[in-house]
Amino acid sequence: MKTIEHIMQTSPVIPVIVIDHLEDAVPMAQALVNGGLKVLEVTLRTEHGLAAIAEIKQQVPEAIVGAGTVITPEDLAASVAAGAEFLVSPGSTQALVDAALAQSVPLLPGVATPSEAMSLLAHGITYMKFFPAQAAGGIPMLKSIAGPLPQIKFCPTGGVSEVNAADFLALDNVLCVGGTWMLSEFDIATKNWAVIEQKAAIAASY
Repeated sequence: MKTIEHIMQTSPVIPVIVIDHLEDAVPMAQALVNGGLKVLEVTLRTEHGLAAIAEIKQQVPEAIVGAGTVITPEDLAASVAAGAEFLVSPGSTQALVDAALAQSVPLLPGVATPSEAMSLLAHGITYMKFFPAQAAGGIPMLKSIAGPLPQIKFCPTGGVSEVNAADFLALDNVLCVGGTWMLSEFDIATKNWAVIEQKAAIAASY
């Protein structure tokens, strides 16, 4: 099993994927991987999330597939059963942390404040999602947290775009960022996988 550290260091950008049509899952994943983004977060925001994880895992073996929007222990169990190699949550609860630690599954729990980060640190968790990154203070907040909590490494997500991704990645306590900018609704609707691959290649070069 890959560690969350290894996963976060594999790719500078983790695409946050929302699957509205299951038939899009595999070609979308393949386009992202072909572009150089091998770590994929498939959210559970739609009814197709779990099935998409299973299909991508089976048909795009070079991808590292995780589940996003994991909120409950039940979400966690279903995601692992579908083949998710890591889990991403917008926040964290004691129940979710306990379930992840019990299964030894890589978890990237979300935090927005130093207090939340310290609560996770008490469990030995040092890799976290900073969410919603821009709304929670963005780069200035991450710089401020780095002083007292230098052992924590983040994946900022939420308001991260092609405009500011490189600035986030320049921070010592940021290993990768999450975003959706390479997955425009128009390109997905028109199944323009070549353009998505091109946008992924640019993101992979950060």
